[in-house]
Amino acid sequence: MGLTERELCPKSEIPAFPLPWFAVVIKPQHERAVQEGLQLKGMESFLPTYLTTRRWSDRVKRLQLPLFPGYVFCRFERSERVPVLRTPGVRSIVSFGAEIVPVPEEEIDRIRLIVSSGAAVEPWPFLKIGQRVRVHTGALAGMEGILAEDRNVTRVVVSMEFLQRSVAVMLNRDQIQPAD
Repeated sequence: MGLTERELCPKSEIPAFPLPWFAVVIKPQHERAVQEGLQLKGMESFLPTYLTTRRWSDRVKRLQLPLFPGYVFCRFERSERVPVLRTPGVRSIVSFGAEIVPVPEEEIDRIRLIVSSGAAVEPWPFLKIGQRVRVHTGALAGMEGILAEDRNVTRVVVSMEFLQRSVAVMLNRDQIQPAD
């Protein structure tokens, strides 16, 4: 096996194109441990989270939970997947057949924007049908998703086609308009 691009080129000469993102499938409730393990190996990882309130019989607690339970996103070269797979808590990398498939950069960018916007966000069942809407004001202006209502609360559901998962963002009805 020949030398890799990283071995041949000093860091300053490595091309500026970013490595692809991959969805890493992990064991239940190992999201943070896997993220830390990947970062210790020098890999860029992304674990989107959301805040929720949980009630027990004796207390109420605010928790930060994974937005996509069972997944951590990581950037790496296809040829360097073995260190990822050897990270404790990792089950596999999302693939079709024997080929691991990258997550589109735009989908990661959308999730990063949603998480960093400060809007209330929560996991949502994946939706394939419904009216497409566009947010026209606020931090998420230009974002498109599917209109959903639950208990008289308007939400825009943004789907991550790659994982067939969705995220719901609570917005005022006057912030959205039909997408053309």
